[in-house]
This record gives sequence, C-alpha cells and structure tokens, in this order.
Amino acid sequence: MIVDKAIYSRGERRTIEGDVSDAFDAARAEAARNGAGGPGGCFVWIGLHEPTEEEFANVRDELGLHPLAAEDAVSAHQRPKLERYGDTLFLVLKTLVYKDATSDIEVGEIMLFLGPDFVVTVRHGEGNPLAPVRARLESDTELLDLGPAAVVYAVCDEVVDHYGVVTHEVEVDIIELERAVFRPGGPDVTEDVYSLKREVLEFRTAQDPLIPVLQEIVRGRVPECRGAREYFRDVLDHLLRVDGQVDAHNELLNSVLTAHLALLGKQQNEDMRKISAWAAVIAVPTMVAGFYGMNFDYMPELRWLYGYPAMMLAMVTVCVIVYLRLRKSGWL
Repeated sequence: MIVDKAIYSRGERRTIEGDVSDAFDAARAEAARNGAGGPGGCFVWIGLHEPTEEEFANVRDELGLHPLAAEDAVSAHQRPKLERYGDTLFLVLKTLVYKDATSDIEVGEIMLFLGPDFVVTVRHGEGNPLAPVRARLESDTELLDLGPAAVVYAVCDEVVDHYGVVTHEVEVDIIELERAVFRPGGPDVTEDVYSLKREVLEFRTAQDPLIPVLQEIVRGRVPECRGAREYFRDVLDHLLRVDGQVDAHNELLNSVLTAHLALLGKQQNEDMRKISAWAAVIAVPTMVAGFYGMNFDYMPELRWLYGYPAMMLAMVTVCVIVYLRLRKSGWL
C-alpha cells in the first residue's frame, strides 16, 4: 500500500496526485526545470507499507529495480545490509517495537531504494512509522536540501533512536528480574531470564549488522551519502552506544542467572540440612522403640512399674537435647 508520495525540490514539498507513474513523471518534469536530484536538487520520495507483488511491480518497472532487490522488498525477512544494484542503493534496516504487555521485542523492517532522483521506502511491521520522519525533514529545509541522502539519514536516525528506547525498556525488565531474584521467597525466574536473553539476542541480531553499514557511509565509501557524512557519524555514535548497552545487558543477564541458580542451590542445601536434622531427631526414638519392640523378656525395667514412663521420658529428653543442639548450630 502506498502511504505517501511527494516531490521535494529546493527544500519544499509538492504532493503528487495520481499513481506511481504520475509521481515519477512529475518528478522528472520538476527536475528538468530545477535540476536533477542531489544537494539542492529535485527528487521524489514514495513510501509503501507491506506492498504486494502487484503493488510493488509498478515501482519496480518504473525505476528498473533489480529483480532480487524487488523480491527482498516484498518478502522481507532480510538482515540489515547495504547493497548496490547498478545506480541504485538498497539498504535494509531492522525496526524494533517493545511490547509492554508481554515484554517481547517485535522486529520489523524498513527497506530503502536510493537513486539519483528518488527514494523508495518499504516498511514491514508496526515499528517506526515514517510520517514523523517526513514531518521532521519537511520542517528542516537545510537538511532536505541534501537530497535523497537526507531521507536515508533521517530514517536511520529514527530507527537507531528507537533502539535506545527499547534498550531502556529492556533495562527496566532486568532490574525487575534482579529484584525478584533477591526477594526472600521470590518465584523461580529461570524461564523469565532465558526469555529475556532471547529478546536481547534478537536485539543484537537487528542492530549489530547495521554498524558496518554506517561505518562504510561515514568513511565516504557510499558516494550518494557523502554530503551527509557528519549526520551519519552522529547516528553511528548513537548506535555504538546502544551496542555497548546491549552487550552490558547480556552480561548482566548472565550474572542474574548465575546468582539465581546459586540462590536456588543454597536454598536446596538449607532444605537438605533441615531434612537431615529432623531425621537425626527422629532417629533417637525410632532406635529405642525398635529395640523395645523385640520379643524378649530379659530387661529388668520391663517388670518395673515406672519402666515405660521412665523410658518415654528419656527418649523425649534426648530428642529435646538433639533438637536444641541442631537449632543452635543453625540446622533448624
């Protein structure tokens, strides 16, 4: 589905009526009057959300996009990457959305096709709608004058900034897990720790491959984006900061899991000590009762009137002494 389409010339927007072909025809006519794309030039930006093959076919045919790149744009499920197909750059970004209800991270994708006088963005999933990005660019004429590279920068900046938001939410979850681990009588959170570790791994899978992509742009190895290198340097700095935080979260989760398992082992040891202590207390009357349960008639106290009461008192006394000694030593 086409979400928005417009021509940007000299930092100003002109909305296009009609289909995709009309958009590119209008952009070419505008470029002929005011100059081609690039800094200060004219370009068209078309945004699509989860297009079907038929919907994307018009864009593909109009721009002559490579079939492999067009197939990736429709099917999604690509890793973050930067590829060149002739005069067209193909950039894939992973978007992340944190779900408060389930503490899950939902992964989406944004794909950008960048040419001399056009930008096509294809978004999959709920993450990072690009309407705020358009509004930001349209309010910043100086940035928009950079041409299609400005769109690429603004989209990357929006995605990476949202990584920071998700990182904060993950940190809150880790703090809650720490509190649960060290709370007396707290629940078993082993499954929760492993679940959050999976989410962190998914986070790393989304953001790690983007680092070398931005490094290539910052080093000036992508001619189309050289005019915006300082902007991309700022995005890379934010991404590296997020990368460090994600690594720290992963290590912290390992520590939380280790502490949790150690506390579980400690609790099991305490339970075993208590069981052993009670077994020692019960062993005394059990031994005496078993001894007197044998069928023989040679013990003098059996004929004594106070024999049984005295023996019962002796058993209780020994049990109390054993109990007090065990309790004093911390076993009970």
